[in-house]
Amino acid sequence: MMQNIPRPEHPRPDFVRPDWLNLNGEWQFEIDHGCTGRERGLQQPERELNDRIVVPFCPESKLSGVMQKDFMNCVWYKKTITLTEADLDGNRILFHIGACDYETKVWVNGKSTGFSHKGGYTPIDLDITDFVTTGDNLITVAAYDDIRSFKQPGGKQSARHASYRCYYTRTTGIWQTVWYEIVPESYIKYAKLTPDLANGTLTIDAELVGTGDFSAEAYYEGKLVGKASKKNRAVTGQMELQLSEIHPWELGNGRLYDLVLKFGKDEVKSYFGLRDIEMRDGKFYLNGKSVFQRLVLDQGFYPDG
Repeated sequence: MMQNIPRPEHPRPDFVRPDWLNLNGEWQFEIDHGCTGRERGLQQPERELNDRIVVPFCPESKLSGVMQKDFMNCVWYKKTITLTEADLDGNRILFHIGACDYETKVWVNGKSTGFSHKGGYTPIDLDITDFVTTGDNLITVAAYDDIRSFKQPGGKQSARHASYRCYYTRTTGIWQTVWYEIVPESYIKYAKLTPDLANGTLTIDAELVGTGDFSAEAYYEGKLVGKASKKNRAVTGQMELQLSEIHPWELGNGRLYDLVLKFGKDEVKSYFGLRDIEMRDGKFYLNGKSVFQRLVLDQGFYPDG
């Protein structure tokens, strides 16, 4: 089934849970040039949008099936997800969009979540548990994008009708994977990993929802090489994990450790590498060794997707 979904891989290999569903593929779609969609009721479940798009490709691209390269001040998306009683029994439903340009609003079953996200390059994470029910649930997304206002970051998106110089065809709306996760009531919302090669440790800074025991286990090639745990009843948790084996990440040998984080019933799989980077006397050092870098700027633009 997953093989027929564009970009079927997990969008966050550094933060993987077992219960997730990729929502890429065909969505309802409509271009809203006048930004009047809310007045016309496009967010309502009974209102079907007038076109279709293949997510996560932007409507300007060929792979989206839309190929509209003119300015679009607003675009709308709709997709139905199906949840069972087991999915909702003591769990939370987290809805994610990898990136959507530029201002994003979300409705569930016609009700506004009150959520508004500005930023075309940063991920969207939204708990929609209070808006869903057992059975079919309609997700509606609206993306507002006015690149010519110069009131929002545009990067190298062209403010002219066509591409010119180093400014390219624009990217409007959803352009990275959409998915949802099923998590327990107490779960790990975020984790920052800071490896320390010199001391052979990994510091974990986590943002936690709920209460419970927070633990971590590190593995190298399947062997347990470090573990730590603590009781945590705050929204943040910090923990240092001492490693029994040191395997540096090096050029030509990207050695990686596997990491399992647990908080209550929640379990997240991740990974990390041990390396040390510094600038000293105008030189770049990796793991204490001077490395000469001859770099190339890869500024590719792929119009198909």
